Amino acid sequence: MLSYRHSYHAGNFADVLKHIVLVECLEHFNKKDAPFDYIDTHSGAGLYDLRSANANKTAEYKDGIAKLKRIDFTELETYFNVIEALNGEQGVDLKKKPLTFYPGSPAIAHHYVTHPDREKDKAWLFELHSSDFRILSESMATDSKAIARKIRIKQDDGLKGLLSLVPPVSRRALVLIDPSYEMKTDYSDVIETVIKAHKKFNSGTYAIWYPVVDRKRVDFMLRKLKQSGIKNIHQYELGLAEDSLESGMTSAGMIVINPPWTLKTKLDKVLPKLVKELDRGDGKAFSVCQVLVAE
Repeated sequence: MLSYRHSYHAGNFADVLKHIVLVECLEHFNKKDAPFDYIDTHSGAGLYDLRSANANKTAEYKDGIAKLKRIDFTELETYFNVIEALNGEQGVDLKKKPLTFYPGSPAIAHHYVTHPDREKDKAWLFELHSSDFRILSESMATDSKAIARKIRIKQDDGLKGLLSLVPPVSRRALVLIDPSYEMKTDYSDVIETVIKAHKKFNSGTYAIWYPVVDRKRVDFMLRKLKQSGIKNIHQYELGLAEDSLESGMTSAGMIVINPPWTLKTKLDKVLPKLVKELDRGDGKAFSVCQVLVAE
């Protein structure tokens, strides 16, 4: 329990999909002046050095972000802008050096909610793993009291934390839920929590990441959501191989409740291009882009 470290997997194909969705959602929330809350139930370490021993032990980023060229994905300009800006903050000029740092979801959210024009936005970051909590706290550290008040970091159960925060005072919120699914109960715990949170706050945007290790568990999640009565649910998935119980994670996806109206239009264009770029040469890469439950 709590053995998972995302530093081994940062920048892989699953991160690419997750963060494209995250950036599009944050951009949507930014279009209105009204403040919003960002709630990250499983934050991880926040920022990842692709030169580290952990990252290069698996080198999963080489089948993910490292394969993508900005020039080929004009639709993802904002996603690449965020990555470039966060590398710049670490002293890395991507025009002169290869990608060095890959942002986790907290770093991406931090980029948005700490913008000078977003004075009242807040981020709530939860992480149970003691080492990742320490690194997350260090990476989010600031001398600015104003920013410190906007970013709350807790070493706590993020699912319980979510239920304690909804509905937010702002009445606008983006919730990212992406546990490791180390525990088989995570699949049911996530769905049960989302259903409870939605009953308390049905206008929030809920973005749920899932891995496909055993397709039956994902089917369970989708079935439970359909049966819940929740409306406006989309599913986006990116896979590099056929389903298999022997090959680890073969694909990964995002379930988004109350997505921005722009999201499906964006991914209808982007996912086929990602399939082409990330395919391992065997033609088995694929994508899913569908409305699971209509509004």
